[in-house]
This record gives sequence, C-alpha cells and structure tokens, in this order.
Amino acid sequence: MKDSITTPNATPVLEVAELVHRYGPVIALHEISLTVSNGEFVTILGPSGSGKTTLLRVIGGFENVSSAAVLKIAGLDVTNLPANHRPVATVFQHYALFPHMTVGENVEYGLKLRKVSLAERQKRAHKALDLVRLPDKYSRNINQLSGGERQRVAFARAFVVEPKILLLDEPMGALDEKLRREMQIEVRSLQRTLGTTFIQVTHSQEEALTMSDRIVVMNRGRIEQIGSPHNIFESPATQFVAEFMGLRNILTGTISRIDGDLVEIDHRSHPLVGRWTGTCAPVVGAPAFFAVHPRNLVLKRQETSDESGEGVPAYVRSLVYKGADVEIEVDTPIGVLIGATARRGEEGDQVRATWQSRRAIVAPLVASSRLEPDIRSLQAVP
Repeated sequence: MKDSITTPNATPVLEVAELVHRYGPVIALHEISLTVSNGEFVTILGPSGSGKTTLLRVIGGFENVSSAAVLKIAGLDVTNLPANHRPVATVFQHYALFPHMTVGENVEYGLKLRKVSLAERQKRAHKALDLVRLPDKYSRNINQLSGGERQRVAFARAFVVEPKILLLDEPMGALDEKLRREMQIEVRSLQRTLGTTFIQVTHSQEEALTMSDRIVVMNRGRIEQIGSPHNIFESPATQFVAEFMGLRNILTGTISRIDGDLVEIDHRSHPLVGRWTGTCAPVVGAPAFFAVHPRNLVLKRQETSDESGEGVPAYVRSLVYKGADVEIEVDTPIGVLIGATARRGEEGDQVRATWQSRRAIVAPLVASSRLEPDIRSLQAVP
C-alpha cells in the first residue's frame, strides 16, 4: 500500500519485494513488499504470530529466506548473505550483553571483530557511551548496571559499528512501564541524532505511535497497512487494523450511499455514516464496517440532548474507572457501544450516544478466511 508522508531521505536503504518465507508447508510471510528510506524510523507492529519478528530476522540474516524477488540493503543484494556480512546491527529484547566483559569491552566487541585498532575502538566506544549518556561507565561491569543502563549499552554496541540499518527486536520489552516510556523518547532522540535507519518490532501500539515515522501493521504473515502514526490511528484501512488500534465500536453492514469521502452503511436498518478509509473505491451494496473510537463517542443525558445528527438512544450498562477517564458501556438499538469520558454516570442512566460522521470511519469488510492459520507455534520468537 502506498503511503503519502514525506520520509527523511528519499534514498531507499531497504528494498523488499515479493518476499515469501515458509516453515515447512506453512507460509509464514506472504509476498511481503516494503521500501524503507535512509534515516527513517519504521516500526513493524502486530500481535504475536503476525510474522513481524520473522520479517526482522529475515532482514537481519538470522533466517534464510525461502524466496524473494528483491532483498537489498543499501543497494547490496543480501538474499544469500549471512548475518555477519550484512550492513546491519541488532538490539535484542534481552540485550545479549557479555556479563564477563566490562561496558567498554561490550561496546567495542563488534569493532574488535572487524580488526579495528585498540586506540580507535576505545575512542569510538567512549563517543558512543557519551551519546547514550553513560560517559563514566566504560570500566564498569555489566552486572553493576540497571536495566535501563544495560539497554543503553546494547544500543551503543549496535550503532558503534555504523550499520546502515539498526534492527530493534522489542527492545523495551524487559523494562518497567515508567522506564519504557522514558526510553521511547530517548531512543527516538538518539535515532534523530545519529540519522541512522531504525527498524523496530513491537506489539505495543503506544511504542509504535510515539516513536515512528511510519508503521507497518502485520497480521498472520501479511502487511495489512503501511502509513504514518496519524494515518494508521485515524484512518485504519481494514477491520483488523481498526480493532488493533483500539476502535472497539465496530458495526458491520452494506454500503447504501456514497457522498464524496463520506460513506453510509446500513446496519440493522439504521444508517451509519463515516469517512471512507479503504484503499479501494467504495461500491454500493458491498460489505463494509463502521467504527468510532470510544473517545469520539459522546454520551449526552437525555434531558440535555437534541436528537439531530448522528446518534441513538442508549442506557448505561456498566462503568469502569480507568484513571484519566471512565469507560462507559451502553446498550443501544444498534448494539453495545463503549465511550470514554471524564464524567461519571450511573448504571441505568438514560443517555444519547452521539458522534460526528467525520470522526467515524467506514472501510471494506474483508473475510478473515483469506488468512492462513496462526503461525505462533512455528516461530522461535513471536
């Protein structure tokens, strides 16, 4: 799928076309095509079993790809090159640092393998540690560092060899929530400072939205959608992407009317209108789904509500306190809907659930039967 955002540098550093990867009779990656520009931060996002880690391992050379029309890094055909001959470096979830080495020795390890002189290794290692804000840790033992400090060392060891692409395999997964949020900002800042292409794998929507120039959403070995964080969150092109990005109010029907980019579907004889976000043109009579994010569903008390515009009568089924807001589940003639609001209510309250058509979306309904069985059991890393 095409994406309209401007990338940091138009020169492609990664070119993948018609890539297929199999585990025995099961196709784990289905004709993947992807181009990443120099200096981009791209996140491959998806649930366990979606194929995201398999794709990262194929790019890094840790898996021998079954077939690919194109697999190039910085113009070099790497289809049959082993991992240690590819111009990439990887930061793993558990860092893979050597506990018997000092911080400096860990950072210098890749340079030592490349026969770089001791003086040059030390110079580059000190510079790398300065960049990750560990200037005084060169002689420390790895076991003396905190989790966040170990992660910084792993990043320093990876980028000190000046790779064309830095691969990140769920690098925040071992951190607590507070530190993970801090590191998201720090890693993004580091990437901008270095100007190196980062390709990250994660199952966290928050990480993807916070850190990325572009997001590649995967589902069962296929790319569902590629776009900017704003595009993926606000304009999901498939029901899977909508659900994965948190659009819980999803209703299905058939397209009954088209008015520019606004499309109406018929659901239980009730018209629902939203922006068309599908990649193909809408067709009257075709199956489609309507979705609205809980934060865009407004619940008004009946006595203060007019009944003009989009909306349905409802009553409150349940309330769940979420801290910043209250999640309210309501029964309506078109089904159960969920809203997120800062105001509390009471179970049994009579309300009206309303939304703006342009804050709702409509996209084609694609049957899940086209997807292969879940491949989690066939992947070493989900």
